[in-house]
Amino acid sequence: MQGARSVIVCGLNYNTAFPPSAETREQPGARGGPRGWISRYAWGDDYHDVLGEKLEAMIQNLHSEFPEPFEARAYVDTGPIVERVAAKYAGLGWLAKNTCLINEKLGSWLFLGVIVTTLDLAASLDAAETPAPDLCGNCSLCIDACPTGAIVEPYVLDARRCISYLTIELRGAIPLELREPIGRHVFGCDICQDVCPWNRRASVTALPNFQPRQREEHSLFSPELEWLVSLSEEEFRAVFRGSPVKRTKWRGLVRNACIAIGNSGLRKGEPRYTEICARLSELAASGDAILGEHAQWALARLGFQ
Repeated sequence: MQGARSVIVCGLNYNTAFPPSAETREQPGARGGPRGWISRYAWGDDYHDVLGEKLEAMIQNLHSEFPEPFEARAYVDTGPIVERVAAKYAGLGWLAKNTCLINEKLGSWLFLGVIVTTLDLAASLDAAETPAPDLCGNCSLCIDACPTGAIVEPYVLDARRCISYLTIELRGAIPLELREPIGRHVFGCDICQDVCPWNRRASVTALPNFQPRQREEHSLFSPELEWLVSLSEEEFRAVFRGSPVKRTKWRGLVRNACIAIGNSGLRKGEPRYTEICARLSELAASGDAILGEHAQWALARLGFQ
């Protein structure tokens, strides 16, 4: 933006009262089958829309407060701005060893958005208080817990190994050596935040937008894998309209569900084994190269003959 003078950085808490991924790992679905994991930020409405509306309202308030002409533009992961770095220098927290921004009081369950403006605004904090000190100390829980080894050293993330990248951004086949470490994750990953001590007392949001969506008997909180792997493209669009999960697209979500089923440890004679293997067999014979490969991998892992 020509003439930009200030960046306003906003954080929005999306933490809910639901337990972390590790605490729900062994709980079967309503029908007894295995369950997957969708990252906490994607349980409800798309944060681009929720936070974006709040930022646009703030811009309108700025125009009411400042009568002189000025420009202002809001971004929520929608422009070439590294929000977490801007947030660090705005005093919202420090960049942790897992590369997330951590606020001392709120933890890391925060959506970040910025407003770039030509207004010359005074900083909200004294220069001596910004940026916030790094309080990670000697802790390495996030590094140790990452199943794919994506945090290659403190403060350095290899995105190509990150479960969030593999399950959302990667469009082709998931590398064979990373399929088992992905575990039951079907969209994103919360592990490095779940184990972070700064999130143990993180505040819980009252916003209904970020509560897990329900569709009939199905919930996006630890969803049943049989349901996900059986969704049609039309059903996928209906369930995830206005949801961050739509980014992975139908093929990506079904591919991920195949991986999670293959990692579930489901065995012959256990609930839903026959039905799940039947669906995987359909995908394996569908003619879709990506889905066929991952369905075959899952069937082999389940010992299906």
